[in-house]
Amino acid sequence: MESYYKQSATNVLASLSSDASRGLSGKAAAELLQEVGPNKLAEKKKTPLIKRLLAQLADPMLILLLAAAFVSLIIGVIQHEDNFGEVAIILFVVVINAILGVAQESKAENALSALQAMSAPTSRVIRDGVLQEIAAQD
Repeated sequence: MESYYKQSATNVLASLSSDASRGLSGKAAAELLQEVGPNKLAEKKKTPLIKRLLAQLADPMLILLLAAAFVSLIIGVIQHEDNFGEVAIILFVVVINAILGVAQESKAENALSALQAMSAPTSRVIRDGVLQEIAAQD
């Protein structure tokens, strides 16, 4: 069957056993909602925390810092110096930066979700001959 948006209004109304003045019956609308599902885009799955943390570590500046820590460690071992303090500080900065990046990303996602919930679109429909305003997903 051809998608509704590709058909004329008359054909769509006929295929739904509806008319322009009465609209769908409440029962028919509920059945369609059950059969087809809500009128909304599929939500993107949330990225696991470990993947978000690893993505933060893929930043070129952090890779450079990790390389500096590794080089510092190798030089310390070769020269028999105690430079573990420098390595620990560099690694501490890298870890804190990654944690803060993930936290900021999470706050941004939560803010976006809150904005989407606040601006939930509505639609004006005719159900059982009565003009109503309902959530667009219904």
